Amino acid sequence: MHATSAGSLAMDMSFLGNTLDRQSTRRGDTAYLASLLEKPDTRIVLSTDRTLVFKAGESLSLGHGLEDALSLGAVREEMIFLGLRPENGEALFATALPATDEDLAERTDLQLIDLRTLALQNAFAPQDMGALAQARALIHWHRTHQFCSRCGEKSQLAEAGYRRDCPSCGGQHFPRTDPCVIMLITDESGDKALLGRPARLAEGIYTTLAGFMEPGETIEQAVRRETLEESGIVVGDVRLLANQPWPFPANLMLGCIGKATSFEIAIEDDELEACKWCDREEVRQMVAGTHPEGHRIPPSISIAFELIKGWLDGTL
Repeated sequence: MHATSAGSLAMDMSFLGNTLDRQSTRRGDTAYLASLLEKPDTRIVLSTDRTLVFKAGESLSLGHGLEDALSLGAVREEMIFLGLRPENGEALFATALPATDEDLAERTDLQLIDLRTLALQNAFAPQDMGALAQARALIHWHRTHQFCSRCGEKSQLAEAGYRRDCPSCGGQHFPRTDPCVIMLITDESGDKALLGRPARLAEGIYTTLAGFMEPGETIEQAVRRETLEESGIVVGDVRLLANQPWPFPANLMLGCIGKATSFEIAIEDDELEACKWCDREEVRQMVAGTHPEGHRIPPSISIAFELIKGWLDGTL
């Protein structure tokens, strides 16, 4: 399977279904954006520094009306325009609240839920999960890039939230997306897969290796470098299969499969606490929850799951 035909890897991954019309050519039209914000059907996604904020109730609704958002401390000038729903033209905005999770803990009219939990629970339709991923990534960028990196002065939101401008030196700053390679490495026969256990994951989970791309690198070069750094395994052929937005905080996961040209594992840094070659029978046990040592693979919201399952099923 080539990068242009990776549809079978995208069955269950989260954050792929964003259908918003982003109206990118109108982001500088402040009058247009102000009119959208005032419309009664407009919704605003709200977030603290850690979680998304919803109205309490049996079913979750995607956002808040403008009046409710302002009453919770949202600021008009800090509203990020996400786009229009293609099915009905409703506008969707997003912004951060000044309150923390602790500040809102006693509010019985609100629910605070993190994006990963929402994905695991399939709490929203795919198009809404994609919009929430867009919102969360942009909100995080604005929270962490308040000051100009050129002169240190406070910057201001511009272009509907897709730029920050410095009034002091004129610097313009744009949201970043960090590309990460995530790779299923097999032995030369293709019958064993290399899985590792980063300490940050829940106990027992083994997953594909992954890492950030570096400047001046191709995807293939990044796969080979990261695999060598984390496991000591040398990789030859590499193929790009699929990609996934991963808003934790703002990554693009580039899913690959690679073939190893060496077999002996040597963990030389602190990225992994364990790494091993697994045959299909062991991985089947991980998937089924019957592994004798309790080992598991990541949940189906991730591209890592799709890579492992695709290899196990022989569809890669």
